Amino acid sequence: MPIEWTGSGPELLLNVDRNRPEPLRDQLERALRESIRAGRLSTGERLPSSRALARDLGISRGLVTECYAQLQAEGYLVTQGGSATRVAATAQVSSVGLPPSPPTEPVRIDFRPGIPDLSSFPREQWSRALRRACREAPSDLLGSLDPYGDPTLREVLAAYLRRVRGAAADPGHTVVCAGYAQGLHLVLRALMDGGVRTVAFEDPGDPDQRAIAEMLGLGVVGVPVDEGGVDVEALAATDARAVVLTPTHQSPTGVLLAPDRRQALIAWATTRNATVIEDDYDAEFRYDRAPVGALQGLAPHQVALVGSVSKSLAPALRLGWILSPPHLAAAVAHYKQLLDRGSPVIDQLALADLLESGHYDRHLRHMRQRYAARRTALVEAMRRYAPDVELSGLAAGFHTVARLPTGTGEAADPAEQAVIAAGRQRSVGLYGMSAYLFGSRRGPAQLVLGFGNLTPAAIAEGVETVADLLQPR
Repeated sequence: MPIEWTGSGPELLLNVDRNRPEPLRDQLERALRESIRAGRLSTGERLPSSRALARDLGISRGLVTECYAQLQAEGYLVTQGGSATRVAATAQVSSVGLPPSPPTEPVRIDFRPGIPDLSSFPREQWSRALRRACREAPSDLLGSLDPYGDPTLREVLAAYLRRVRGAAADPGHTVVCAGYAQGLHLVLRALMDGGVRTVAFEDPGDPDQRAIAEMLGLGVVGVPVDEGGVDVEALAATDARAVVLTPTHQSPTGVLLAPDRRQALIAWATTRNATVIEDDYDAEFRYDRAPVGALQGLAPHQVALVGSVSKSLAPALRLGWILSPPHLAAAVAHYKQLLDRGSPVIDQLALADLLESGHYDRHLRHMRQRYAARRTALVEAMRRYAPDVELSGLAAGFHTVARLPTGTGEAADPAEQAVIAAGRQRSVGLYGMSAYLFGSRRGPAQLVLGFGNLTPAAIAEGVETVADLLQPR
């Protein structure tokens, strides 16, 4: 669908050179043809009026009119009485010289993990906070940005995280970032300055996190996860001097790091002079027990806590934070400055407003109830339609692990992929555990099912639609 430019629309970049022997009209016709063929002007897009284009190019309006008429005759343009001149639907338009994207068929019910309820984003509260920030922000804040982040947000964040996460938060060691992925990138880059060359990751764990480390040239090693969380003895057997963990709700298994392993992990970090990077990705949403404090609160000199609003508000806001160990904070801020000069200040002030006003916490309380209802809907749907499927990891967050019964296949990849492919044919998006495993390692056939962005009715329908695929054969 073409963009409908308002007013006269933006200027159209065309090269017309009076010093060339080629007539101006020929140059203009050729430039417009090339723009249409290359896809710079899309089907249905409105061209400037002949008067506006003549003025912008410094040529006569009659010349532009003749050019438009010629291209209309060739089928490149179309003009209706009283309407603008547009690129014709019959024009042969390529995609800017790029190979076509492979066709993707959207699914009707998508159990993609990690996606919150996007329809519940607090639009009114966020827009009010943005308006207040625009209205009240001093003009000097619109100039050079503090690479650590806006001081107001850092003060509010530190107070909030001390209160609700038990974090040892100091505004002076807090860096605002563009979401978790950038936060991890910044901490890893700062650790490389201190000689870190190998980083450990949970296995299974988020493959994107490992990709960030590999992109930076770091070696990566996997450390197994069991019902007590990451195996600290296995971690100690590696040469890693940093580890990335999800201790509050392990991603994707959902287990909680056991208290004795928390203490063993801190002892390892202290003895090895290592750093724990704590991914605090959905700690706000717990259902069957009291909230668990951040690991960072126990060892702020060894743990960098990275959080964001991607799960609590929306991924598209691209706002996060790093509670950095004191010795890393300056390097983290330095690399933030080099990457993007700092996060948008108006958005930072809006988030500070949302936190301080209590709207953020009210939103979280509302979302806990919604996610709890969806969690219940998933459990009940599985119990009704696929009772042989074992669910785990439901103590927090908005995804679960579904272990497929023996008989759907013991090797993860073939069984998972067959179920996933069959589900997609029925327009249901399913996702396998094998994507989270290191290398070619295989485990029991399991699905990672997200329910955050699905209504209870959609959850029940989705499970019913694929229930026969999940049963033993």
